[in-house]
Amino acid sequence: MKNTQIIGTVVIAVTLLTACNSNGDKADGYGNFEATEITVSSENTGKLIEFNLEEGYVIEKNKFIGYIDTIPLHLKKQQLLVQKDLINAKSKGVLSQINVLQAKLKTAKTNKTRIDNLIKDNAGTQKQLDDIEGEIAVLNNSIRSIEIQNAPVVNELKSIDAQLDQLNDQITKSQIINPIHGTVLSKYAEPNEIVNYGKPLYKIADLSTMELRVYISETQLPNIKIGETVTVKIDDQDGMKSFTGTVGWIASEAEFTPKIIQTKEERVALVYAVKIQVKNDGSLKIGMPAEMWLNINN
Repeated sequence: MKNTQIIGTVVIAVTLLTACNSNGDKADGYGNFEATEITVSSENTGKLIEFNLEEGYVIEKNKFIGYIDTIPLHLKKQQLLVQKDLINAKSKGVLSQINVLQAKLKTAKTNKTRIDNLIKDNAGTQKQLDDIEGEIAVLNNSIRSIEIQNAPVVNELKSIDAQLDQLNDQITKSQIINPIHGTVLSKYAEPNEIVNYGKPLYKIADLSTMELRVYISETQLPNIKIGETVTVKIDDQDGMKSFTGTVGWIASEAEFTPKIIQTKEERVALVYAVKIQVKNDGSLKIGMPAEMWLNINN
């Protein structure tokens, strides 16, 4: 009785193996779906006042998500603006002195021209010319001296302007603006939390088009080209569901098959990575396994 059961089992196994082998269809590549994931991080330090998103939300590019408290930045900005006004007032006083001296210098140069003409007509003296040239030299030296005294004031104003630019940049970066159109994969912070510069806030990816990374052998390379359409299949409750994919990238160098391939023999083979772009109807997920079938016309 036992021998009969063993023989029956062997017959069934052989029958199944024969049926499997009779179906010569085999995918040309296997892999998993990927998407470009972007982690949006805080660009400032402070209290997270507003943060309007949840995992699974589809968010448009450049959409305002929330902001980090900017009150300390605005207070510091007001302080710098008051300081700038005081320095400007001081600088205006110095500049007014320079304007007075420049007006005197203009008059002195006019007088020198007149004396030069008088000397040509033998109506002026050398002493008059020496006196006016001395006055011009004194005025020039006075103007240079005041300009040297005003240089630190000018540099201080430039320093304040640079600090104001930095504060305005920090205030702008306190706003959280979504960088791409996509679906929120993970949320790492909540409103009213204190966040530091560089803290991850959420992860987002564009899932409208998924990328299937598969590996093909060297013998398959001649049958696949960038821009070519292929068939991509995933497991479905009714069997296999098919999609049309486009080859977007083919590796230029071979590599060892990654460990996700099941058999040891396949893992040690040299293969080429290929990326297939597939339009997502909502059923494709990151990490989902899939098969690639080349559309070869025999």
